[in-house]
Amino acid sequence: MSKQIAPPAQAGSYRAMTPVHGMPWRVRRALVVAVSALGIAACSGGGAPTAAGPAGTASAGAPATAATAHPATAVNPDETGDDVAITREELAKAKPVTAEHAMVVSAQHEATQAGVEILKQGGNAVDAAVAVGYAEAVVHSCCGNIGGGGFMNIRLKDGRSLFLNFREKAPLKATPTMFQDADGNVVKDRSTDTYLGVGVPGTVMGLNTALKKYGTMSLKQVMAPAIKLANEGYVLQQGDIQSLGPHTKAFAEHANVAAIFLNDGKAWQVGERLVQKQLGHTLQLIADGGTDAFYKGPIAKAVVAASDANGGILSLKDFADYTVQWEKPLQCEYHGYTIVSAPPPSSGGTTLCLILQIIKPYDFAKWGYGSVNTVHYLVEAERRAFADRNTYLGDPAFVHNPIDELLSPEHAAKLRAGILPDKATPSSEISGSLGAPEGNHTTHYSVVDKDGNAVAVTYTVNFLFGNKQIAGDTGFFLNDEMDDFTAKPGVANGAGLVQGVINQIEPGKRPLSSMTPTIVLRDGKVFMLTGSPGSATIISSVLESFLNVVDFGMNMQQAVNAPRLHQQWYPDVVYVGKGMLTPEAQQTLEGMGYTFKTFRGGAVEAILVNPKTGLLESANDDLRRPAGLAAGY
Repeated sequence: MSKQIAPPAQAGSYRAMTPVHGMPWRVRRALVVAVSALGIAACSGGGAPTAAGPAGTASAGAPATAATAHPATAVNPDETGDDVAITREELAKAKPVTAEHAMVVSAQHEATQAGVEILKQGGNAVDAAVAVGYAEAVVHSCCGNIGGGGFMNIRLKDGRSLFLNFREKAPLKATPTMFQDADGNVVKDRSTDTYLGVGVPGTVMGLNTALKKYGTMSLKQVMAPAIKLANEGYVLQQGDIQSLGPHTKAFAEHANVAAIFLNDGKAWQVGERLVQKQLGHTLQLIADGGTDAFYKGPIAKAVVAASDANGGILSLKDFADYTVQWEKPLQCEYHGYTIVSAPPPSSGGTTLCLILQIIKPYDFAKWGYGSVNTVHYLVEAERRAFADRNTYLGDPAFVHNPIDELLSPEHAAKLRAGILPDKATPSSEISGSLGAPEGNHTTHYSVVDKDGNAVAVTYTVNFLFGNKQIAGDTGFFLNDEMDDFTAKPGVANGAGLVQGVINQIEPGKRPLSSMTPTIVLRDGKVFMLTGSPGSATIISSVLESFLNVVDFGMNMQQAVNAPRLHQQWYPDVVYVGKGMLTPEAQQTLEGMGYTFKTFRGGAVEAILVNPKTGLLESANDDLRRPAGLAAGY
């Protein structure tokens, strides 16, 4: 009979890190285990190691090298920046940025400052969020955009929770087999590198709709920082170069792209100023003419003309008919916290909540961060939740999403009962469990204002720089969001996700997303905002940034910096950050049937409201997005 793996022994006291937020002793104790486990990542000068303990506890030695990658299709981790490992000392010293009144955190420092500027002028969180969104379209063009789409999660000071869906839509001429050849085979790169991969953009209508309904400032006011950054340029830092540099060859393939994103044919360098006059003109058209300037005016005409010239199927009617949708956010409970997250067509909130329901009975705080037990049960919960995600979820305008069934206690108990205590479950033995069904390349930002309004936004062009093409002289990259549909049931998409007919391509349909802008409440008040890029890994990054705080007692910066893991059903691989596992823990887990591959995970941009001090504590993921910034006043 299988035996339960013994939980790791408590590590010795580690006084360099102070427990946070008045958490109970079991969480404070877990903090010691978490820090001790991360101490294994030290390459030199790592300080005195803790004593060796049972599998999953901290012990001396270098980090384990990840096992050979599974031959299945790989997930697409965030491609900006290098893989990172963090030592015990580095994690212990990590401290969040604090502010008394308001806070903005985003993946690009100029965009963050644009948001802070709006807040200081008297704008609210929605005003600032719209300003950041437009500014990122200029200074973080890999991911920030006006050519893509996304979701906005809002918590107003009066207690209302709102969710705005501005996800892209498939063109009216789209068909379920448009990415297949005559023999039914999926054509490589057709959904990512061509105009056929472009969905109808939603960002401009989304940002403008939120501003008009819940903002306090004019569109011209909140767009002014972005227009200035485009017309006058901004000085490139190393983090910006890490985003732009790897795509030099792709930029050179199109003359109008090369004219902006290359400097006389060469890659931009640190300290140089990137000016984008064409984008500035496009943004000014929007500031002057509003939403119609984008969807019914010269911008739409330019995109459709470029689509026609390059074999695409976009039409002026696609733009004129585009709509955004106010939705009811999805909510669930975990150990006294209320998670308010993304409903379909995002899979993020549902999958996040299903994982939390499965793991709720387990004592992660006792077991500790990176322990064998924690990793084992978290991986198995993710494996089962992603199987359901990939089988049952899609655009609610087209399909029924069985949310109540998926998030019921009975369903979680059924999935939990199938987890073996000392053995990995092969993904081939897991399927969508309700019966037959009827981008790392993204960016997230969070805003809290002086009145307590909170906004979490995740938006994207899918892969970095979308399809890497710009329509004429519009100055902005177009998305390749059509790749998020099922090109063919059972065939992995660009993120390695194997999906079914629920998410097949249909005219006017929004593709299933993993974007998970999340607001966490405690006693009805905002406690935390979190979100991440990273395609399917978004869900794991958001989940673990939350668990690191509430179960493992980390402060906001530690929770963001800590290495993470990810499992998405297929491929049957566990992606794990460097330094998360001790050599002993990895060896034990491999003996249980797990295969590991290193990954970095997405750049979480989070804010925490400290219930003891009332201060806002924020963390830019500067290990993964060094160009980002948390700032407030």
